[in-house]
Amino acid sequence: MIVPSIQDLTKDRFNRYTLVIATAKSARMITDEYMKQREIAEKRVANKETDKSVANMINREYRDDKAVKTAINHLYAGDFAIVGYDDELIAEAERAKAEKIAAETDAE
Repeated sequence: MIVPSIQDLTKDRFNRYTLVIATAKSARMITDEYMKQREIAEKRVANKETDKSVANMINREYRDDKAVKTAINHLYAGDFAIVGYDDELIAEAERAKAEKIAAETDAE
């Protein structure tokens, strides 16, 4: 059994394809953050600004776990959100409605 399950991750709002794309994008963000932290740590060690090792200066979550596993855990915990096409349409409609109300209020 895979934990968390696909149903837990999608919450019946998204299909598997959307989940895969969101996980891949999240994993890329995590990998980029890891690389940034590693570069900073390596510079500090090279400049002898610290006596810690490079590994100790990188966030343990990024250093020890695979990026995809970390991304899935963040999606499951709600730290990352999947913004779907429907959510974007709803947000756009709400913005348009608010702008229309604001324009009507200004006209009065």
